[in-house]
Amino acid sequence: MGKSLKVEKISTDVLIVGGGTAGCYAALTLGEQSGLSVLIAEKANVERSGCLAAGVNAINAYIQEGSSPQEYVDYAKKDAEGIVREDLLLSAAERFNACTEKMEKLGLVILKDENGKYVARGRRNIKINGENLKPLLASAVNKAKGVKVLNHVNITDLVTEKGRVAGAVGFSVNERTAYEIRARAVLIATGGAAGIYRPNNPGFSRHKMWYPPFNTGAGYAMGLKAGAEMTSLEMRFIALRCKDTIAPTGTIAQGVGAKQVNGKGEIYETKYGLRTSERVYGTVRENQLGNGPCYLRTTGITEEQDDALLKAYLNMAPGQTLKWIESGKNPSSQDVEICGTEPYIVGGHTASGFWVNTKRETTVHGLYAAGDVAGGCPQKYVTGALAEGEIAAEDIIKKIPEDFADFDGDGITAEYERILSLEKGMFSVEELEEAMQKVMDEYAGGISTQYQYNEKQLELAEKQIRFLMQLAEETGAADMHELMYVYELKERLLVARALIAHLGARKETRWHAFQENLDYPKKKDSFFCYVNSVMENGEIRTFTRDIVEEKYYEHKN
Repeated sequence: MGKSLKVEKISTDVLIVGGGTAGCYAALTLGEQSGLSVLIAEKANVERSGCLAAGVNAINAYIQEGSSPQEYVDYAKKDAEGIVREDLLLSAAERFNACTEKMEKLGLVILKDENGKYVARGRRNIKINGENLKPLLASAVNKAKGVKVLNHVNITDLVTEKGRVAGAVGFSVNERTAYEIRARAVLIATGGAAGIYRPNNPGFSRHKMWYPPFNTGAGYAMGLKAGAEMTSLEMRFIALRCKDTIAPTGTIAQGVGAKQVNGKGEIYETKYGLRTSERVYGTVRENQLGNGPCYLRTTGITEEQDDALLKAYLNMAPGQTLKWIESGKNPSSQDVEICGTEPYIVGGHTASGFWVNTKRETTVHGLYAAGDVAGGCPQKYVTGALAEGEIAAEDIIKKIPEDFADFDGDGITAEYERILSLEKGMFSVEELEEAMQKVMDEYAGGISTQYQYNEKQLELAEKQIRFLMQLAEETGAADMHELMYVYELKERLLVARALIAHLGARKETRWHAFQENLDYPKKKDSFFCYVNSVMENGEIRTFTRDIVEEKYYEHKN
């Protein structure tokens, strides 16, 4: 079979890469507020793609009565030890509630009390029946004016011309077709990065993880190759999860008020602090001190609470409900063992991602970022992704150039054909991916080292990741689906290199567990700043930026 590909050339006013929550909401906004042509390119299918593919049972960022957007900013800033962009947090928080109401109008079921008010779950959350959230968004997108969707198309590279985005290139994962897409503006909404570190569970169960395994850091990789600036990648996210099932713990902690206890039955969460990173760190330390295993104390909760937990987990993590049922014990008769996950890079929970201005434009003109791929705005969650998609879309409408930039995607499509023409390399994609995860786990602060690292280990990690990148260049693909796997491997390797550079550049420990530098175990005032990076001539260059205090921030380039 020949290896040459059919090349389809498309022109659109706006290209949205990634059809998850942020991408779909941006497309809806563009369809409602402009006459622009919009194309969503999605690796899977927009109906069940992105982090919310399987649903969610709460809106985790909502401004409840008696609170304010500024209070939400203050909470997120405190949780992140000050390394945030307040302009981004405030502009998102001001839209949380309006985005929630719009989703309700689209059909999202939000639980209400006898007075018709949303049912709270904690101070900033409300309860929903969100298993159909993504299909609702997809349905609205498919009906939106001027919006088209390319499902099962994997975008791999941005095309730029003199610091301006010109479009992107990708390929169908099912058919022997490459796509060269010219656009006057591009929004990256591809989500964060999973699979960089060795996960909790081995072998067949390795994809039983917190963050979606199909989120490979593609957006970060595309941005780095295009010369876009990144920020705070070293602020990794490690989720505190139910052991083995890797199911969320917030529903238990907030839903029934369960405390974190060690193997001796002692409450330890107050000893280490209640910030997101501290909850993980405390669990790690208690196990190191020989006080494990650690649990969420659910013994003694009511029968009604038992029933509520069993139903809640059926919506988002049925494995946990099945574990309770198979054991023959409800949560009220056994505590839930907890652990930390492997580290992820995800801007919806921490501040890692593209460096953007207040309107979510990156340092490449015409290129925007929203959702988990956008940095500076931690604790944004679902409503933050919706808000950022809307903010970016509105700015695109105002600023979109009148003409298209020069576009040449021939070299990228030629690379697809080169990989397809290769025989199987010395190592398979799966073998190289496992090698990468082993390196990152052992030398860049993974589970096996209790998330700790030092400079010497980072040097070894960087050297070995470079070597794996060389081996990845020799890896071939028998079909388009395997070609996708090759690119996912390369994306993860590049993100790993950038992460190692960021971990080494922050010479302090600001977020225990998330960023645990053994050479610099304490927080330093001199690092009350952002650690940013750009890729130049194949190398990652890191530098610092002062904390942004303006209410409206614009790039100086």
